[in-house]
Amino acid sequence: MSDRTELLQPSKQSSNPPAPDTRAYGDGDRSFLAAGGVEGIRQLVDAFYDAMCELPEARKIRDMHPQDLDESRDKLARFLTGWLGGPKLFSEKYGPIRIPVAHRHLSIGPAERDAWLLCMKVAADQQPYADDFKTYLLQQLYVPAERSRNHD
Repeated sequence: MSDRTELLQPSKQSSNPPAPDTRAYGDGDRSFLAAGGVEGIRQLVDAFYDAMCELPEARKIRDMHPQDLDESRDKLARFLTGWLGGPKLFSEKYGPIRIPVAHRHLSIGPAERDAWLLCMKVAADQQPYADDFKTYLLQQLYVPAERSRNHD
């Protein structure tokens, strides 16, 4: 077959859909991509803060935040972007993250931790994530939520 004829033939590679990402969540940027990248994470964070403002169980943790949530939204979205394997946007803008230090001025016990996780569950349930990713995400978010706790 001549080079010219090969150019006219449809590419076998282009007709196949891309292979699904079979890496485990937590491997490289797999979780970041499963969350929809930066835009998907920002949507998650917006839904999280909406839940915090609406759920009676979250009233106490909402009161720990400033009235204007713009900076809180930005910080959480940037943290989650890097934490899920994407670009380290939090440290680019705010410096290194030290979760216990960042929250030590707040009174956070098991009830506040659980209210935070409830808001995140409500927010995750509103996202078009795969069910196994939602489960993985909430299990993994327990770690920073627990690290924020500073009393029983």
